Amino acid sequence: MNDVFGKIASKISKTAGSVWAFLLACSIVVTWALTGKLFSYSTTWQLFINTMTTIVTFLMVFLIQNTQNRDSKALHLKLDELLKAMKGSSLSMVDIENMSENELEELLERFKAHKDRYEKQLEKKRKN
Repeated sequence: MNDVFGKIASKISKTAGSVWAFLLACSIVVTWALTGKLFSYSTTWQLFINTMTTIVTFLMVFLIQNTQNRDSKALHLKLDELLKAMKGSSLSMVDIENMSENELEELLERFKAHKDRYEKQLEKKRKN
């Protein structure tokens, strides 16, 4: 079921992000606007576009989130592979996306301290 949804979500996301989808959406809005006089700019006429855009937005949120989750997972796996392949790298970074906010802050502080030490070493080399 997840596989089928993932494939459908991917195809719809690619299609929805195309120029043709944008042009279709623009043409629907223009057509709706032009038919306003025909329907005397009624409440029903206004409700139609509001309802349609709400439904499309609601469904697209789930499709886009699914696509972003898969892209994020793929990116993390690629980065994990790079960490694994690099000599001297810390494999503790492989599961970093699952760390708590406090753990991430501590790690950030350690990297800042490491960067500061490195910059001081560079500055000493430049002076010599």
